[in-house]
Amino acid sequence: MKSVDGSAKGPAARARRRALEVLARLEQAHADAHCALHHADPWQLLVATMLSAQCTDERVNQVTPLLFARCPDAAATAAADLGELEELIRSTGFFRAKARNIQAAARMLLEDHGGEVPRALDALVRLPGVGRKTAHVVRGVAFGEAAMVVDTHVKRLALRLGWTRAQDPRQIEEDLCRLLPRAKWTQAGHVLIFHGRRICKAPTPHCSRCPVSSSCPRVGVAKSR
Repeated sequence: MKSVDGSAKGPAARARRRALEVLARLEQAHADAHCALHHADPWQLLVATMLSAQCTDERVNQVTPLLFARCPDAAATAAADLGELEELIRSTGFFRAKARNIQAAARMLLEDHGGEVPRALDALVRLPGVGRKTAHVVRGVAFGEAAMVVDTHVKRLALRLGWTRAQDPRQIEEDLCRLLPRAKWTQAGHVLIFHGRRICKAPTPHCSRCPVSSSCPRVGVAKSR
């Protein structure tokens, strides 16, 4: 439905306008928002994102320089000694499972993709240890595709802002993709992650310093905060 001036009307259109207004203020507050994982190519970003599970980006960035010096590409990683690979990433946590998945992903890339990281979502999520979040990070950052990343920060903020009622990351992803323009998806993820790390923290957000506090319903947040 549209008004006489041609603008969209209705609850869904109003929700989209409000979300864009909030996002614009967050973009201004976090103009430096970007992917914090250091990488030089899609393979390095894929590996760094896999390592970031249950680990901080800062720790991953401390580990990857030596890792990438020893294993610069899929071919070198596929041929690496698994024990050495485990030791190189030990401090990121869950290092045995991560090492197995990284090496298995490298071997699958060599067998199915000529050693190159694919940009297609369905091809990425078939790689061992790669879920939708990791795949979207690679698609959005390495290949410039429209990709909505849903990590713990994005999930928390989407709920607090009232942009979704879902708990399942896949449903949250779909809700955000309906709410925000496709051209905003990738950067919106970076902005929400930065806001979640800096201000809208778990369990206690710094609402007094939040640039969107006047527009935030604070779903699940005590009103006294």
